[in-house]
Amino acid sequence: MSDSADHLQALAAKFQAIVGEDNVVCNEPMSEHTTFKIGGPADIFVIPDTPEDVQSLVKICKDEQVPYFILGRGSDLLVGDAGYRGVIIAIADGLVNVSINECQMTCQAGVSLREASEMACELGLTGFEFACGIPGSIGGACFMNAGAYDGCIADILTSVRVLMPDGTLCVIPAEELNLGYRHSRVKDDGLVVVSATFTLREGDPSEIRAKMDDLTAKREEKQPLEYPSAGSTFKRPVGHFVGPLITKAGLRGYQSGNAAISTKHAGFVINLGGATARDVHNVIEHVQAEIKRQFDVELEPEVRFLGE
Repeated sequence: MSDSADHLQALAAKFQAIVGEDNVVCNEPMSEHTTFKIGGPADIFVIPDTPEDVQSLVKICKDEQVPYFILGRGSDLLVGDAGYRGVIIAIADGLVNVSINECQMTCQAGVSLREASEMACELGLTGFEFACGIPGSIGGACFMNAGAYDGCIADILTSVRVLMPDGTLCVIPAEELNLGYRHSRVKDDGLVVVSATFTLREGDPSEIRAKMDDLTAKREEKQPLEYPSAGSTFKRPVGHFVGPLITKAGLRGYQSGNAAISTKHAGFVINLGGATARDVHNVIEHVQAEIKRQFDVELEPEVRFLGE
């Protein structure tokens, strides 16, 4: 994006005409919107309230040839220290409606997985328990087929409503999304999820709650939740588990600046306090190099990188 103040102001005015003045902010620090608590300012940060708002905002960005990024809850994102030269469309702050039709739950893309699993529990619907501790949004979960504890979005997803690259909104059945391990057509084809429908089953609320409490306890016991992070830093390589591999390489606790490999769970890079994106990059790159050198295994980041 051009760094012209006049250009930014004119673009912000177009967005304000769609979502209102209060929903458009310039030079917003991205450290406030990622679970890593890292990231410089975005040129423009805009909050849509409806799928049609998203449609209009994306059209303006494309017409103006301005870079844009669809932001959920920032739980798998590392934003550069210099920030993002473009527009952040923040769906997690606006698209948060949920509707229920018997055993089907439709959630807009900004609804958190925790909120969805809690609501399902209260309604006596089972199937969403696995997601109770995942810090992401519905939109992000469909983007990457999020999963934990032997469950994943593909197990319960019926369909998604998406913004297509041609600017139209349409519904796509789950079986047409090519859902795999941390992978989906949403990611491959540049689709933007605005809502998703899940098919759950009737269950005993007390049993559902007990399972969620058990999964929460396991997560708290095994993961460094006391530090900012983006969850599991690397995808699981075929035939290996990341944490034991990093531990075997002698990298547990490895630190660069204020970022480190967790001593509690070696699959996590954590922000010890005041870490920069460069610190995190340094840790990731060192781990990748050592795992390749010692075991000839390629580690692919699960974390997404954005900005300068």
